[in-house]
Parts: sequence; structure tokens; C-alpha cells
Amino acid sequence: MVTFVLTYIAIKKIIMVQKRKRIISTILIAIPALVLLTGGIMKLTHTEPETVVQFLTEAGFGSYMQVLGLGSILIGALLLYPETHKIGFLLASCYFAAALSLEISGAQPPVSALFITILWLGMFLKNKGMFFGV
Repeated sequence: MVTFVLTYIAIKKIIMVQKRKRIISTILIAIPALVLLTGGIMKLTHTEPETVVQFLTEAGFGSYMQVLGLGSILIGALLLYPETHKIGFLLASCYFAAALSLEISGAQPPVSALFITILWLGMFLKNKGMFFGV
């Protein structure tokens, strides 16, 4: 009977840890996804802050705002949808890395580094196999 109770307690703790891990990873992945979705909608509706529009125009991407907006929305949606979260993760990593390179080259604060870090932490908690091939 004692063995059964100890086994039950151990299993319950494992389930609680897995549940917490799933919740935390979902929140960590949702933050960059929401940033992508919001930024994409703002680019499509021309409500992006003037400083962002000016920076992208100076970098040579001013005429591609609509394409960037559509791509951002697509990547955010892929990241949130469970069956496509892996490809969404890879595309979001590329998107934020490109944004980071623009920020660094334009002497802007590297905000994208924060979002790519949050994204990678969330995906690591959700699916370690993407990093270690397990």
C-alpha cells in the first residue's frame, strides 16, 4: 500500500511539472507570435509608428511593407498552430534574426534579441527534440 501511495504521489508530481512546463512554454511562444501578428496587422493597415516606417524606408524596405506584414502574420499564425509550430519556429527565428541585423546595423536598440530569446526558451521547453534530435 505504501508503494502504491508513493508511486501515485510521484506520478502526480510528474504530471504537475509537465503541465506547468506546457503552460510556460505556450506563454513564451505566444509572446513573439503576438508581436509578429500585431506588427503584421500594423504594417498592412498603415498604422506602424512613423519611426519604424522611416527606419525601414532608409534601410531599403519601405516598398515592401505589405509583403513584410503578410509574412509576419503568416509566421505568427504558423507559430501558434500546433501542427505547424516547428516550421513557424524556424521562420520566426529567421524573421527576428533579420530584424536584429537591421537593428544592429542601424544603431537601434536590439529589441528583436529579446523576442528571439523568448521564442527559443519557449520552444526548448516545448520540444527539446528540435535542439538535440531526441
